[in-house]
Amino acid sequence: MGVSGAGKSTIGKMLGKALDCDFLDADDFHSLSNRDKMSQGIALSDEDRKPWLETLQGSLRKRLLNGETVVLACSSLRKQYREILRGSDPDYKPGSYSSCKVKFVLLEGNAEVIAARLQKRASEGEHFMPLTLLQSQFDLLQADDDCEMIFKVSVVLSPEVIVKSILEMVTNSLNP
Repeated sequence: MGVSGAGKSTIGKMLGKALDCDFLDADDFHSLSNRDKMSQGIALSDEDRKPWLETLQGSLRKRLLNGETVVLACSSLRKQYREILRGSDPDYKPGSYSSCKVKFVLLEGNAEVIAARLQKRASEGEHFMPLTLLQSQFDLLQADDDCEMIFKVSVVLSPEVIVKSILEMVTNSLNP
């Protein structure tokens, strides 16, 4: 999870490969109208995001019910969005974060570092969200609640170190 430009897709692909599992990019699930809004510099509302999150939830639930591991790159900026995604675990009880099969990793960094990355990707035509929406994502980000058990990794580390750190954190949380 994290704001646009944090490296979610890059790290997610690498993590999926390391875990030998499917990788899903939440951006691929956005409706055309959501993509159009973002490309025009219009921030999505909760009403825009809800059907998107519910689609992601359904895709995750299907995989979890089949006993699969999957890596999803998704902004998941607000706690309410993460709750929808946690709901893909059929055994999840709200607030029981440690036993939930859905885990979150925040790729965190300051606005200057992430803005530079996002600007580079946009100039290469690799992303549909303009730099002008980055601040709205930082404004929405809710990730300071330690009880929610969000793993945090700095975006300034190399991708390999980030993936290794995530694997260690998740393994340690599953085998206390």
